Parts: sequence; C-alpha cells; structure tokens
Amino acid sequence: MSLTYEEAEKQLHAWTANPALLKHARAVEAVMRQAAAKYGDAAEEETWAITGLLHDADYERWPDEHPQRIVDWLRDRGEEEIAYAVSVHQTAWGLPPKTLMDKALLACDELAGFVIACCLVRPDGIASLKPKSVKKKLKDKKFAAKVDRDIIRQGIELLGGDSGEHIQFAIDALKPHAEELGITGTGKPS
Repeated sequence: MSLTYEEAEKQLHAWTANPALLKHARAVEAVMRQAAAKYGDAAEEETWAITGLLHDADYERWPDEHPQRIVDWLRDRGEEEIAYAVSVHQTAWGLPPKTLMDKALLACDELAGFVIACCLVRPDGIASLKPKSVKKKLKDKKFAAKVDRDIIRQGIELLGGDSGEHIQFAIDALKPHAEELGITGTGKPS
C-alpha cells in the first residue's frame, strides 16, 4: 500500500466537513483497525484503518454518487484492495465480498454507527454498554431507523462470528475513543 494514513485523512477532510460524518469515519476506522488483528492480519492494520476512515469520504459532497468518487480516487492511487472494499460496502452495487477486509467493513460500518447511537441515549454512554442492550435496540426499528440491520447481520455472518461477540468487539474497539467520539454519556438518567 502506497497511500499513507496522513494522505487518507487529508482527503477525508477535503471532502467532509460535517462533524457527525467525521466522527463516523473515525469510529469505523477504530473498529476496522482492531478488526485487522481479530479477523485478518495485524500487519494489515493500517490498510484496514484507512478503509474504515475513507469508506464514506465522498458522501457529504456527492451523496447520489457515493461511493464512486472515493473509489475512483483510490483506484487512481493504485489502491484497488481498498477501493473494492469500499465498493462492496455500497450493497446496492451487489458486489460480492472477496476478502476478510471486505466482510469486516460490512460487519463494522453500520454496527459502529448503531453502537454510537445507543451510547448517545445512555447516561454513562459506552462505559457500561453491553451487547444485550444493543441487541434490544436493534429490534426497535424506530431507533436509529436509517441503520440497515440486515447489513449488520449479514456482515457478522460473513465473518462467521457470533452477534453478541461481534457487538462486544465493536464496543471494546470504540471505548478508547469515547471522548473524541462524544460517547461518554449524557450524565442524566434516561
């Protein structure tokens, strides 16, 4: 991989200004960074992290074209593996996941956003969040309604994982970034 983390971060910020989208990019990066060691190869951590960081980089500017712009940008830099994973995450394109990184992005993207949504309504945020609470919220179709529950389920199945274990994995990957992501809690009882 010739693309550096710094170049990827610069591109993300060139196309994305929305604080919520930037936090989502960082959240998916954090989970993908940990997923490299758990599901893939720890030596590929940087590649997986950049994939998570850039997967929605073009969404704010070109939502109707997403993720074509970032895929083209990655391919122009010779980053076909990352470009393909980002393409797969656009499930409407119907591309089959080929690598563990492709599968991990499917399993981590929507789930990272959903875990953050769960944290935002809890007095102590992510501090005591358990998979049981996340699973309960997943059943409530009105909560974080835009999150595609089928993609979460399919991604976990593709990795051959257990949903409770994968949810706990995502929670654990996000905890060290709680302050940056704004998921330390409301401090108010719900």
